[in-house]
Amino acid sequence: MLSGVLRRFHQVDVFGDTPFTGNPVAVILDGDGLADEQMASIAQWTNLSETTFVVPATAPGADYRVRIFTPTEELPFAGHPTLGTCHAWLTSGGAPARPGVIVQECPAGLVPVRSAGTRLAFAAPPLVRSGPVDDADLELVTAAMGIGPAEVVAAQWVDNGPGWVALLLDSVETVLAAQPSYTDHKVGLVALHPDGAPWAIEVRGFFPGGGQLFEDPVTGSLNASLAQWLTSSGRLTAPYVARQGTAIGRHGRVHVDIEEGDDGGDIWIGGATVTVVAGTIATWPTNEAPQRA
Repeated sequence: MLSGVLRRFHQVDVFGDTPFTGNPVAVILDGDGLADEQMASIAQWTNLSETTFVVPATAPGADYRVRIFTPTEELPFAGHPTLGTCHAWLTSGGAPARPGVIVQECPAGLVPVRSAGTRLAFAAPPLVRSGPVDDADLELVTAAMGIGPAEVVAAQWVDNGPGWVALLLDSVETVLAAQPSYTDHKVGLVALHPDGAPWAIEVRGFFPGGGQLFEDPVTGSLNASLAQWLTSSGRLTAPYVARQGTAIGRHGRVHVDIEEGDDGGDIWIGGATVTVVAGTIATWPTNEAPQRA
């Protein structure tokens, strides 16, 4: 019987208001020693929006380092994988150097994660691209989303690593009715809920891969960058709750808060995390992997 190296494997549901209603992430806790192509192959096999690999930290002050892969590419940062990885690391015996604050290292930098009651929350990383969307990109994105120009209240680059462009639309109904076709852009749609609703905003996030456009059930990175845009522009005040996943039968709830400081406010993105699968995954060196008969 063939047997590879067994590595601890968790699948964590993130941002769901109950288990199996959020966004799952696969976490390989013993990622050290895996080659880039092995990580990419495993991520393609899990076929989740993201698969993460925990490896030893290299930056001073970090508790661990994470590599984040979609089925088609590696990301410098992503939100629900950050919370899911932290949850898996803690429940598997990880102990942060500073009690109560876990510091994750990733290509986007050091990302603090902390406990927020029954939730974990990460500090939103800075935007690497912001500002208005030019007319050519806006025309491409609105056409791909099936949205008329009159339904767009504002458009903005809100890229904190993955590459998001966001459209603020005129109503929740317009967001939920969108039926996108393919685009190379990663697009977030958002609308304000009426005053008095349980949620402040409705969010949908779409990303391309393999010639198709996929809807992400609940997206931490997008909600982080939307919070930076919408609060700084005066359209929202925190704390608030965002709803996402409604159009595809998920019940995503993203909790957004701002911690004021001398140099401005730090935005914290929080949500529920729960382990739904725990075990091991077998890996082989690429030159020793079992071959098809």
